[in-house]
Amino acid sequence: MKAALFDMDGVLYNSMYYHARAWHKAMAAFGIDMAEEEAFLLEGMRGVDIVKMKMEQQHGRRLSPEEAQRMYDYKSELVFTYGKIEKVDGVENLMRQLHADGLHIGVVTGSGQRSLFERLSKDFPGLIKPDNIVTSYDVSRGKPYPDPYIKGMEKVGTQPADTLVIENAPLGVRAAVAAGCYTLAVNTGPLQRQALEQEGAQQVFDNMHQALQWWNDNTKDKI
Repeated sequence: MKAALFDMDGVLYNSMYYHARAWHKAMAAFGIDMAEEEAFLLEGMRGVDIVKMKMEQQHGRRLSPEEAQRMYDYKSELVFTYGKIEKVDGVENLMRQLHADGLHIGVVTGSGQRSLFERLSKDFPGLIKPDNIVTSYDVSRGKPYPDPYIKGMEKVGTQPADTLVIENAPLGVRAAVAAGCYTLAVNTGPLQRQALEQEGAQQVFDNMHQALQWWNDNTKDKI
């Protein structure tokens, strides 16, 4: 392996419960019913695509890019009213081990939250370069399409066979598998393990500590 691409929400930051609450409240403000649980299933899609999809499903209306962005911006503002977003327990240790073993580190997220992007280099010093971050602004098709991970590999300069992905969401796993990457799923949310397994993840873990142990037991010559 030559590179590791990490998703952001739910993988680097323990933010998904905040996002789920914000999605429910923001969509309700625009007359859209979206249960908090659905946010975990749709995680990984570009936020504007979720807004467009829900509006068309429930009201038969196609939003303009500007309308969808405005609604998504409102949702993003709500997230930061719920409290400080902390890093996922154990993820920095995993990232530092991968980096120490010679892997380039990248981030591939469907998010459009610039405030979180700005935190990455500060929260993971010496590990994440701004040029190795793929966001919703870098692709026209987000997860579950493979495009974000293909873009991530372009940025870190690797091929699928040399690329490890760390994900936590079904649609993110689907995208990484479709891109040909070796995909680890870490179930940091309320989903059943099967939701990640059925999307093709090669390994599924309950936490980052298990993922790190697996890496140390299987480093380089077994994957």
